[in-house]
Amino acid sequence: MEKICENTVSLDFKQTKSSNFVPFVRSGDWSDIGSRDYMEDAHVCISDLAKNFGHNTVDDEIISFYGVFDGHGGKYASHYVRDNLPRIIVEDADFPLELDKVVRRSFVQTDSQFAERFSHQDVLSSGTTALAAIIFGRSLLVANAGDCRAVLSRRGAAIEMSKDHRTCCLNERKRIESLGGYVNDGYLNGQLAVTRALGDWHPEGLKKIGEPGGPLSSEPELKMITLTKDDEFLIIGSDGIWDYFSNQNAVDFTRKRLQEHNDMKLCCKQIVEEAIKRGASDNLTAVMVSFHQEAPPQIRGNRTGRVERSISAEGLHSLRALLEEQ
Repeated sequence: MEKICENTVSLDFKQTKSSNFVPFVRSGDWSDIGSRDYMEDAHVCISDLAKNFGHNTVDDEIISFYGVFDGHGGKYASHYVRDNLPRIIVEDADFPLELDKVVRRSFVQTDSQFAERFSHQDVLSSGTTALAAIIFGRSLLVANAGDCRAVLSRRGAAIEMSKDHRTCCLNERKRIESLGGYVNDGYLNGQLAVTRALGDWHPEGLKKIGEPGGPLSSEPELKMITLTKDDEFLIIGSDGIWDYFSNQNAVDFTRKRLQEHNDMKLCCKQIVEEAIKRGASDNLTAVMVSFHQEAPPQIRGNRTGRVERSISAEGLHSLRALLEEQ
């Protein structure tokens, strides 16, 4: 079983008094093995995180948790993080009052517990990137370690909620080199394509148990925003999705499908199938979270009547295939 998803519809009643916007939180998910021999992705959707683990929050505020974990070198790390990260977050003494600090600590703690629990080399050599989206009240917190990605649709405009942690990122390269690591031919210490991940305890000198620092870091980068009525939905995808969708193309594709049927799970399935149609061969996972009960509205053209147009990712792939045939 690669996923854990409960009833994906929840309504959050506790809101800031100065705003009339009440997010209606609902979600969908879909994954596919692609052309790989093994499924190493995992994901989780928990509509009420505290209730799921028997924890009482202040004023019974609903906190929702959604995560995508893109495994490599086996499924052990991605499954362990899926099964344990949400629990470790809830069990932190500062949950939920200091959620940003709690989440940051919990990523590192989950990684350390994975190393401490298992001794078999095959297990410890597996790793996973991890992206978690947490919704509480009108706040959206995204925590990312690796190259899964979260993109928000704001009135049809794509807003990047995470940064890919790859060796081509200048800030990541500087961090790695300052900690004694190096990048060789696009790989961290010549071995890993990502610069942040949980697991991957087999290479020497990349990280230490209980410490977030090290060339390979399990500490996530966080981004938090206050949701407004203009914020329509969040797309969370493993890297195989984003190899074939730009951020804006994913938002455009999703809005169109939701306007047709307003079915979150079906929309995730269509995103995954479209990525495969465009040439994806990796394991693929898509999770979507909507903040409205209704489908996204049609967006009118600007007042001057001008319509800006650009080629979609689908069109670009078709054009490339056509040119290659010439």
